[in-house]
Amino acid sequence: MTKRYSLRLYLAGAVAARAGDEMSGTALMLAAFALTGSTIEASSLLAGVTISAAVGGPVLGALLDRARRPGRLLSMALVLYAVGLGVILVGLGPLPFGVTLSIAVVAGLLGPALSGGWTAQLPRVVREDRLPRANALDAMTFGVAGLAGPALAGGVAETLGAPAAVVVSAALTGSALPAAWMLPARPGRVRGVRPTSVAGDLAAGLRVLVNRPSLARATLTSVLSCAGQGVFMACVPLLGERVLGGAGRGALLLSCTAVSALLATAVLARFPRLIAPDTVIWAGALVQAAASALAVWASWPSWAGGAASGWAGWAGWGQPTVLVVAVLIAGVGEGPQLAALFAIRHREAPERLRAQIFTTGASLKITGFALGAAVAGPIASWSLRGALVSAAGVAVVAALSFFAVPSAVAAADSSEERAMAG
Repeated sequence: MTKRYSLRLYLAGAVAARAGDEMSGTALMLAAFALTGSTIEASSLLAGVTISAAVGGPVLGALLDRARRPGRLLSMALVLYAVGLGVILVGLGPLPFGVTLSIAVVAGLLGPALSGGWTAQLPRVVREDRLPRANALDAMTFGVAGLAGPALAGGVAETLGAPAAVVVSAALTGSALPAAWMLPARPGRVRGVRPTSVAGDLAAGLRVLVNRPSLARATLTSVLSCAGQGVFMACVPLLGERVLGGAGRGALLLSCTAVSALLATAVLARFPRLIAPDTVIWAGALVQAAASALAVWASWPSWAGGAASGWAGWAGWGQPTVLVVAVLIAGVGEGPQLAALFAIRHREAPERLRAQIFTTGASLKITGFALGAAVAGPIASWSLRGALVSAAGVAVVAALSFFAVPSAVAAADSSEERAMAG
């Protein structure tokens, strides 16, 4: 199996698909603004293609788990997503915006295929003893995509125009097709095992997510962490404006986070068994909380004086330096946490439900991020520091929730046992 399909091919396909995904949101937003002149329509289009992943993820995962050749189904999802981007671009302007937004929502249903759908196939690509390192390398592809996607979208939009950025995004997504098509097949179904329905598989996957303590707490912590990341994302334009001298420079902060996340995950790939994945999950949330708290200090106006500006001056750092350090620390928390989450999913997910666990988890994280950004927008416009404090608070809650889940699961199990006994 591993002789016919190399890990390098898998990683190349994952980078292409995920970079196309990361590029698509920014490209669609830029194209919508360029063609319609409306910031509301631009942000609505981005939200539409993102939020629908919560519905598409579980269903897509269940179908991947049932497919004899999941790579073929994954290829179809990639093609349809790329085509969807093209249809959205063509519809901007000529079609009523409500129709175009509906197309974006439908295309967004396939988004989890570009994230969790790939990762679920990893155990059939490498041997079990090589899985920890391969898992960390797989997580690094998200860092590469997060760094390259938005930068590529902005660069193409500046040189060739915003619509061209959407075309390049679709082409990049489609370039992953060969790697997806050749993914290893699933072993044949065991004789005597009765096939289940899609609805039954969906219910079984949900039970696994809820009833396996390690998986449940990792999922909850990661979703809450993503919500905190969404809150921080809403603060980026204002941070760029107030600290770096321009809202557009806030994008540099995202690049800093992506770079540090990539480097931290590379260290984890070099020493995959250095720290237990369960520890990395909650520790990563605390690191992200510390980063948001440090950003509060950086955002404090220098003319206000006080402890924040005094501390920065004593340390010999200006506000921009403190802010860059904060976002670098955020990446150190985000990158290894993602790799640890993948490791726990591979460890806990049953083979027949693996893809569903990954795509459902990806859907929940995307939704958490979108909700965090949506809620934080009005808060940031009213009080930037208040929004940053909220981001830190959500990250702390994420870390604490890791330790609260086992007792909650045990209580649920006890209640179920009492009900059965009764």
